Amino acid sequence: MFIILTSCFFGVIFALALISIRFLVSDHLAKKFYKIFAAADLTMIIVVLGGWYVRSFVPENFVAFFGNIATIFLMAQLICGVLVICAVVAHFFYRKFHKPTKFDPARRRMLAYGMIYPFLSLAMSLYGNRIEKNYDVENFYDVPIKDLPPELENFRIAQISDLHLGAYFSLERLESLLQRIADAKPDLLAITGDIFDDVRMNPAAIKIVDAFTDKFKHGIHYIHGNHEHFRGIRMIEAELAKTKINWLVNDSKNVISKLYIVGVDYPSRAPVTSTADKERENLFIEARRNFMDKALENVPDDAIKILLAHHPEFIDDGAENNCALTLTGHTHGSQFGIFGIPLFPVFKYTRGVVKIGNSFGYVHVGNGSWFPFRLGCPPEIAYFTLKAE
Repeated sequence: MFIILTSCFFGVIFALALISIRFLVSDHLAKKFYKIFAAADLTMIIVVLGGWYVRSFVPENFVAFFGNIATIFLMAQLICGVLVICAVVAHFFYRKFHKPTKFDPARRRMLAYGMIYPFLSLAMSLYGNRIEKNYDVENFYDVPIKDLPPELENFRIAQISDLHLGAYFSLERLESLLQRIADAKPDLLAITGDIFDDVRMNPAAIKIVDAFTDKFKHGIHYIHGNHEHFRGIRMIEAELAKTKINWLVNDSKNVISKLYIVGVDYPSRAPVTSTADKERENLFIEARRNFMDKALENVPDDAIKILLAHHPEFIDDGAENNCALTLTGHTHGSQFGIFGIPLFPVFKYTRGVVKIGNSFGYVHVGNGSWFPFRLGCPPEIAYFTLKAE
């Protein structure tokens, strides 16, 4: 599925580049640009995919440098293509409702002020790669809970997710992010998977997270994402066992009073995105139910349950099992958005708040990236404050 989605994404970029060239330069120049961009795109695609697969064997700064250059180049083409299509459509309707000017064969394909489009696109691409993806915003939410004990009033949970440590998320940035959260003094930090994503960096990263456990009154609670299972899960768990990090694998922990943190693992049968494959979907549902049953074994019926899960469809399971709050990640919020709405909602739940009955669910947009670019979907630190309903 990943290969198919990636291939489609690169295919769209190349198609939009061809469309842009057609409307921005003359026919004579277009033929030359087609060849240049075809060769350049192929090179960049090889750099991006090749860097991903060999990242365990080459220096991180090498992967980061060439990966960022390739991303800026490819995303500028994508943005330019979108802008050109919007301009062409707008121009079409303008001519429909206004008296047409005299036909000029020399300008039949070229847009006015054509150089604005590539320059604007490059600026937006640089912004998405150099600024937005590195700027964590803070989002705050109140979670109303019926019969909340007085001692849990204003109990605050911070959540981070999907850091994807590696070429595009350094140990230094991890430490800085944790310090920023610790300075805000939440009662507890929840990490919902896909953090330990680099075999060489994972041991040091676990030590950094462990060093911050005492900075939170009720510690740090962590669950695995799918990428931990790709990056040496046995080594990760061996290192976690040496720490004070509360790592939960289909288990629970009483935090204070009636408050329980429930953590589930990432099912190996989980589809990467939403799927129309009914057999696989049923296997996924069965795995989720089994994980939930095991995680809730020692949780009292009257407990106030906070569920940590990597895949967002566990929000349904949280609601079904009367969890007051379910915190998830995995989707990255699609990394593209407009006015807080994801542009590529390929998951059942892709971003933000999900309310099912009295259960409150949340899909974190992540702090790292699948590839080093975000636009209209900045990384976040999410804070949840428990309130009596």
